[in-house]
Formats: sequence, structure tokens, C-alpha cells
Amino acid sequence: MRRRSRVLRLALAACLLALAALTGGCAGGDAHRTVVVLGPWTGPEGAAFEDALARLSHHSGHHYVYKGTRSLRETLVAQLEAGAPPDVAILNSIGELTEYAADGKLEPLSPQAAERGYPPWSPTLTLDGRHRTYWVPLRVNLKSVVWSKRATGTKAPDWCVGMAAQATSGWPGTDWIEDILLHQAGPDTYTRWATGRLDWKHDPAVRRAFTTWSEILGPRSPKSVERSLTMSFEGTPDPEHPNAPKRGLLGGSLPGCTHEHQGSFIRSLYPGAMADNTLRVEPAARFLHGRAAYKDTYEVSGDMAAVLTDNPAAQDLVTLLTSEDGRKTWSRSTDAHLRPFFPDATDPRPDDPTGRAVASYLTHDADTLCFDASDVMPPVLRDAFYRAVLTYFQDPRTGTLDTLLGQLETVRSQIAGTPSGRSGRVHAPDDICASPGG
Repeated sequence: MRRRSRVLRLALAACLLALAALTGGCAGGDAHRTVVVLGPWTGPEGAAFEDALARLSHHSGHHYVYKGTRSLRETLVAQLEAGAPPDVAILNSIGELTEYAADGKLEPLSPQAAERGYPPWSPTLTLDGRHRTYWVPLRVNLKSVVWSKRATGTKAPDWCVGMAAQATSGWPGTDWIEDILLHQAGPDTYTRWATGRLDWKHDPAVRRAFTTWSEILGPRSPKSVERSLTMSFEGTPDPEHPNAPKRGLLGGSLPGCTHEHQGSFIRSLYPGAMADNTLRVEPAARFLHGRAAYKDTYEVSGDMAAVLTDNPAAQDLVTLLTSEDGRKTWSRSTDAHLRPFFPDATDPRPDDPTGRAVASYLTHDADTLCFDASDVMPPVLRDAFYRAVLTYFQDPRTGTLDTLLGQLETVRSQIAGTPSGRSGRVHAPDDICASPGG
């Protein structure tokens, strides 16, 4: 693997992060003992993670510098092009991680760091004839759930939909379609689709997932559609307190809506509801009206740590963060509604009823967990999927769907025939579905 001056790398990384409008200054300190971490958490989540790193640094003797950004992919690509990557990057895309590994940008994890590489979050890759682990989950989330206000009782859902998410607008819709396909077609078909071995245009499972989503949402006025396309999945701030954090779609951003299909991380927007237990969380399969042949399968996502330099302290940090002490330290550093979920039943568990329910599905109540399909796909196909979902949400006619599925199949076919990486085409790993519990 490549060798580089750690002092130069730290200086370049700090300057590049400053240019990318990230917080903080130069890392400083002994380059052999300093670890630069790039991750997706900002605001209170980022502050909690920084606090956990500060606590862990007292035990390890290393200095940890965390830089959080909402433009994670763009920032990391810029750093890699400048030859100044962070020591550790925290990403949620297996597709991106696979490409980085194939291009020689990732270091294989040490046996100690790889020990808690639980499937389906941490599949092994075969590169240069060797099977190795290149990332492990730090935090995981459950995607196959629906949130609702307890006061609505058994009222028919009025769906809250916010599709905007900066450069990744559309993913709340792809989550829906992935979840539906998993429940209807099962883990085997889902895996072949996510890993690029299923024809988008001609396989009935893909078309059925799109049309089922449209049927569940029901008729929507042009005004409602436009509002959902421009509304952030996080909602809007309270107009009486514009500088306050966003309040979520169920928190008043979309008045009148009662149900939200969203991952377990969304509870961070509802601290009051988590405290007084006024939100209900249910498996999404219950809302498919008897069309879920695989109701005990669940889609999951994760924030995975990968090492990008030869700094041995980076491997040590990944080992520490995934240890029992590391996870307890992180849990103690954050408020209840921000507390992370972990993939093992022996790890710290949230102490609120809703959090415990989510943790149970992640660790033992589900039959099978499958990793987020769009996050398994190569980035170019994932981004095309996002755009297609936005178009279909706006115009769900059969002709529109025919065109979109044809375009997506063209992208998939082109990727399948294009070599990439130092060792030729490296496909996403097949083991993206597994039993829960580590």
C-alpha cells in the first residue's frame, strides 16, 4: 500500500477541510498520534460524536480530530484527488466503499478492527485473490418502519412525504420502493437487484414495487406533489423560532399528515415525542395491505468506518469505536433521541420504549436484514435511481414508468460492461442480507 508523509497529509487535510467550509482548524500534535476522521454528522449529532472521541482520547493517548459535513462524498473525493485523505472516513454507501477499495484507496482492516464486521453491514470483498474486510458499522438504522402520531388511532394514513435532500434528493422515495420490493419479492430477488444482476425494465418485481408505491400514496394534487418535491425530509424550522432545529414532517412541517415512512434515525427530529412516547413506530409491511409475502424481512442502513491511510492509530480507533467501551461512551455522550443504534444485542440499547422496539428488530425480532439497495448500487446507478423516483412521483403514468425503467436498465447494463478498479470490475458483495444479531 501507498506510503506518504503523515505531517504533509494532516496539513493538507486540514486546509482542504477549511476550504470545504467545515468547522475547526489544523490538527496539530504528533502526526503519529493524530487521527483525522471525516463523517456525516453535524449539529448536535456531530457534537455528541466529538464528545465521545474526546473521552476516548483520554484512554488511548491519541488525538482525534473530527470533521462533519453534509457534503460527504464531494469532500472525500476532493481530498482523495489532493492526495490528502482523512485517516478514517464514515460512509453509508457500500457502493462507494466498494469502488474506493477497488481503486486501492482503502486499507484492509486489521483483524482486531474487523472483528465486529457484522453482516449485512460489513460484507467481505475479494481483491487480488484475497478475502478481506474493509469497513465495519459504527452506527446502524432500521429503514422498514412507519412512524405515526398515536392520537390518529386506526385512521387511514395521510402520508407525510418530503423528497428534498440537497444533492441526494429522491432517496426517501427509493427507500419506499426498496422496502416494498424486499417485502414482496424476498431477499434473493432483492439481492440480485441491488447488486446489478436483475433487469430493471423486464423483471416484474421492479415494476410492481414502483406501482405499489404509487397505489399506497394514492391520488395527490399538483400542489401536494410540488410541496413534497421541494420539502426537505427533515421538514422546516418552527416559523416562530426560525433558528431552531428542523421539526420533522410529523412535527408540523406538513400540517394534516399522519404517517411517515422513514428510517429510525428520524427520531432525532422528535425529542419531545420520544420523551413522552406520543409517536408510534410499526413495521412497514403492515401498510402493504396483505401484499407482503416476506413481512419479517427488514431493510437497514449503516454508517461504516473505513481506513484510508497507513496510520496505525486509525486502525486502533476503529477497533475502539466498535468495542463495548467505545459504544457505551458514545451512548453516554448523547441525548436519548440522538442515541445511536448498534448491530449487536449485547451493545448499549436505548432506554425509551420506541428506541427499544427499533433495537429489537435490529438484533433479534426480524428473520432477515437486508442492506439499503440504493446504497449497495454503484453511485452512478444510485443517482439515476434517485432522479427516476422524483420523476415518477411527479408523473406516475405507465408510459413514464416504462421510459424510466428503460433508462435505468441502460445505466445498469453499461456499468456491468465497464471495467473499473485496479483489478478490473469489482462487483458489490452478494452477502447484503443476513440474520440479525451479529
